[in-house]
Amino acid sequence: MSKISSSNSTSNSSPSQLITMIGSTPTLRLNLNNLDSVRREMSRVYRDMRGGTIATQDGTRLVYVLSELRKIFEVCELERRIDRLERSPQGRGEV
Repeated sequence: MSKISSSNSTSNSSPSQLITMIGSTPTLRLNLNNLDSVRREMSRVYRDMRGGTIATQDGTRLVYVLSELRKIFEVCELERRIDRLERSPQGRGEV
């Protein structure tokens, strides 16, 4: 996989600006490191399906994967919160 950027140097580019070549089709490399960015990408895919830019079947698959990412973020956040509660004096029943 080769990476190209809109500028000549990829060292100054943010991850969301990188393009990954998959086969002969360039694909924008997205920064999906939080729930808000996943939500925005889901919205973009929805708009693309509504506008006919991407096939509904392809969009549905993309949204499914994004939904799985959302679930992972939620579970990780819940795990962190439970861990914090268990470590706190109030969470252990101590006063």
